[in-house]
Formats: sequence, structure tokens, C-alpha cells
Amino acid sequence: MNRKLLSAGLVFALGAGYALTASSQVKPETLVKERQAVMTLQGKYFDNSLRLMARGTLPYDASVVARNAVFLDALIKMPWDGFDPSTKDITSRAAPAVFTDTSKFKEARDLTQSEISKLVAISKGGDEAAVKAQINAVNKACGTCHESFRTRRR
Repeated sequence: MNRKLLSAGLVFALGAGYALTASSQVKPETLVKERQAVMTLQGKYFDNSLRLMARGTLPYDASVVARNAVFLDALIKMPWDGFDPSTKDITSRAAPAVFTDTSKFKEARDLTQSEISKLVAISKGGDEAAVKAQINAVNKACGTCHESFRTRRR
């Protein structure tokens, strides 16, 4: 099952490159729903497991960390086409800065992607302390982006 999910994720990630031209043909509402769905999956594999392991709330499981890191590495590449300028007026939690400060948004995106890639590499080494430190680095990168580019729940 994990291979099927990973295969599906990779197919989706590879297809994301074609989304730029396709996004001009997709309704803005659909783009918002798609990016929100990806963010929900990121939360499942990060917030509901890795972050809790780093805090000691869940027992550390190296195999889960390695699997979830790979999933996150695929997922983190997916939502960005959904922040197309055509979506700026659609009700969502995307802050206006997503569309006005695009270079800073890209920097935050790139940092998060980089920290997740590091997590994939570190998770293969088996050093629990290093893995937990990198999970915290991913959490910080995610939080930095959310602080600047996500509005609070109403």
C-alpha cells in the first residue's frame, strides 16, 4: 500500500510541472481546493506524527519518520501552482502577501522544501537526535511561512 501511495504521489508530483499551463484552464476555486487538500495531507504526515515524535508525545519510530519524510518531500512540491494570481480573490487563508510579495513567498517555499529534503536524508542515518532536530527545523520553516502568508482562522 505504501508503494502505491508513493507511486501515486510521484505521478502527481511529476504531473505538477504541467499544471502551470493547465492552471490557466482550471477554475480558481478548484486550484484553491487542490492546494488546501495537499496542505491537509502535509498536516497528516507532519503535524499528526513527526512533530509529535519530536516533542516526545508519540514514541519515536524511525520507519514512520523515513516513510513520512518521503511523503512530505513529494507533497511539498504540489500546492504551489494552486497559488495562481487568479485565486487571490477566492476566500481562503492565503494572506494577501502571497500575491503581493511573491519573492518572499518563493523564498519561504524554497526554505521549506530544502528543510524537508534534509529531513529525508537525515532520516536515513538513524540518528534520533539529529532527526528530531531536523523535524524542528522543518516545523520552524513551515511556521515562518504560515506567520507571513496565512491568515488566522475566523
